[in-house]
Amino acid sequence: MASGQLTGKRVLVVEDELLIAMDLADSLAAAGAEVVGPCHSLEDAKSAAADEGIDAAILDVDLGGREVFPAADILVRRGIPFLFHSGRLDRAQLDSAFSRAPICPKPMAAEQLIETVRSLVAVAA
Repeated sequence: MASGQLTGKRVLVVEDELLIAMDLADSLAAAGAEVVGPCHSLEDAKSAAADEGIDAAILDVDLGGREVFPAADILVRRGIPFLFHSGRLDRAQLDSAFSRAPICPKPMAAEQLIETVRSLVAVAA
């Protein structure tokens, strides 16, 4: 993975599985991003989505049995691009408000995930 491809970008990580959250944070940092979070609960995710200055977000769908969609709604209202990173989600499950959000399946190579985040940030710029 090329270092610096996300330099200066703040990326919110919402993931309740500690090892996955740490891996995402490390991969984003190696690409030059400033990691916001990781948030492990829906409440923390909603707070960060509403209050943090971020350029993009990676959202796990299932946060301890609660769906991340209320936090995604906040990101949509703020115009912040995000992707869903989930092992159990398909496009048919998504509300039309999230139709533009990429779905990155778990597991996914870090390089692919970082490239998807980079693309989100580039399109939003």
